[in-house]
Amino acid sequence: MLKIYLARHGQDEDNVKSILNGQRDMPLTQKGLEQANEVANKIKSIHLKFDYVYTSPLQRTIKTAETITSINNLPLPKKLDLLIERNFGIMTGKSHDQIKELCSPNILETDTVTYFLSPEGAETFPQLIERGKKILEFIKNTHQDGNVLLVTHGDIGKMIYCVYYNLNWQDVLKMFHFGNSDLILMSPDSKPNDVHVFKIKQHNL
Repeated sequence: MLKIYLARHGQDEDNVKSILNGQRDMPLTQKGLEQANEVANKIKSIHLKFDYVYTSPLQRTIKTAETITSINNLPLPKKLDLLIERNFGIMTGKSHDQIKELCSPNILETDTVTYFLSPEGAETFPQLIERGKKILEFIKNTHQDGNVLLVTHGDIGKMIYCVYYNLNWQDVLKMFHFGNSDLILMSPDSKPNDVHVFKIKQHNL
């Protein structure tokens, strides 16, 4: 059986400042390093082993992935460009507080995050779904069984989950919060509402 796990990177310098980072390449904060260590040690504590680890090419995911593989004595992660975060277009580098002002009425509000849907230059969620399909097609064609970890980002991570369970993307955005260094399982024997393996205490969105 092939089980696919999703981990989000630890807190980075944009996260802590409530900056919309998208594909900006900012390093982890000290808190982010602690979060990466926390999820790595939680993985170790339940003797969960990954046969393969892939990471987005951005440094916040690479460092999180390397922390997980180092603490758990796993091979170094491989970069998979498709795992990069959503392109935020003109919202890149803007404050979270500006989303309603700049993107209304094309937004979707949840308990924790206000998502912008179609600002100029940004990938839309339907476009992210198509990228999610390519990611899962690659993983399933490359690995027939075992545990595969994908270290990625919030928006693309949710759309990978959406594709795996064939869910409505608006519903998935509202379904759960994919926080820094959270770990999520997708498998044939895991139901869509059995989302988190681990949740890490959050200090930001």
